[in-house]
Amino acid sequence: MNLLKTLLFSIALTIPGILLAQSPASQKELARQIMTDSRLDTVEARALRLLTGFTAGTSYGEIWIRDFNTFIAGSLRARSKEEVKDKLLLFFKIQGKDGNIPDGAIHTDQAHVGYQYLYSELAPGWAIHKNTVETDQESSLIQAVKKYIDITGDKSILTDTIGGRTVMQRMEDAMNYILKNRWSVKYGLVTGATTVDWGDVQTQHGWGVVINDKTKWAIDIYDNAMFLMAIHDFLAMRPAGYKASRYWGDIAIGMKIRVRNHLWDAKAGKYIPHIYLDGSPFSPLFNEKQILYFGGTICAIKAGLNTPKEIVDINNQFLKAVSREKYATIGLTVYPPYPLEEFPNMPPFTYQNGGDWTWFGGRMITPLIENNMVSEACTELSPMIDRVLKNKGFFEWYDVKTGEPKGSGDFRGEAGVLYEAITSLRNWALKRM
Repeated sequence: MNLLKTLLFSIALTIPGILLAQSPASQKELARQIMTDSRLDTVEARALRLLTGFTAGTSYGEIWIRDFNTFIAGSLRARSKEEVKDKLLLFFKIQGKDGNIPDGAIHTDQAHVGYQYLYSELAPGWAIHKNTVETDQESSLIQAVKKYIDITGDKSILTDTIGGRTVMQRMEDAMNYILKNRWSVKYGLVTGATTVDWGDVQTQHGWGVVINDKTKWAIDIYDNAMFLMAIHDFLAMRPAGYKASRYWGDIAIGMKIRVRNHLWDAKAGKYIPHIYLDGSPFSPLFNEKQILYFGGTICAIKAGLNTPKEIVDINNQFLKAVSREKYATIGLTVYPPYPLEEFPNMPPFTYQNGGDWTWFGGRMITPLIENNMVSEACTELSPMIDRVLKNKGFFEWYDVKTGEPKGSGDFRGEAGVLYEAITSLRNWALKRM
């Protein structure tokens, strides 16, 4: 039976969002339903078949680190740890001399997109590209290394030497790059170009993925949450005796305080979209603060920036926004979307401006489980699972007005986060069977 339907009939929480209100018997029944939901078996199997590859999807020839970070767990089920490790090390081989991590690499004979490609002597045969409007590449690589170690137990990667520096040193080089080049001294937070939430496209028409003379620098929750998670992972991986160049723990503590002071709107119970450092790209009459950012908020929750009560309230805000669009899930990027006159590079309800991305919505499932909201996790995951089955594939994003799948038809990021969400649900269920 469909998991969502059985939940609606058999699970009734007296306090929404607090699973502990359920009896052990009802938790056991929910666990049984999870373990017998054949849809999860089908989607997991399809995901693992797709995750035998490393590029972002059928529409992409590149290996992207922001994508790979979200499907590395599935890759380690579908491929050998040696193959996965090799792809991780590739990103350290293409690392810039200033410590920056590019978005990704593609075989030189396939490098025909509009990027200004770079090349590294340490990675012959690969062309390198970087979307400079982002500030998540460095954080994504560090998070991916932590996941690799957690799953394989292989800590030897930390002492692998590339170009005379160990992986541990190179990860710290990447973090120092952010502090030197993407850091606001005034606010003590990470900076980046103005994009939609976690997106990689600026507001104006044209090649919007690269910093230019129209760039408006800003601070947002996504970049800062990602960096905070990376610092936590770096500290957790640090071998005994390794002497770091900075007191990263103090930096993380300070960031958490400043995120709460500057980005969290306690009255609205949400994160504001941006703090602008050199003026806003939007008209004075446009109220950007009305927009709810889904992806960055989910990453903030994963970074430990919100209380359990706030997570319940945030999830309710998500569901309220989702209810306004027939085909929406919590994979919405933002709601409401930016009007076309304010964001001419991306019309409303398309791509990152109000499109629906399981790639981010699926990341909310594990935090819901961790915060005793398992029935909510099941209910909110269900439509994401159903549309994979309906469309017979993992699509990049979905139109919330029509339900039509868009973008790459085999998007590994979606497959990866669904694999992790299913794994989290089953791990919870197994403990209660």
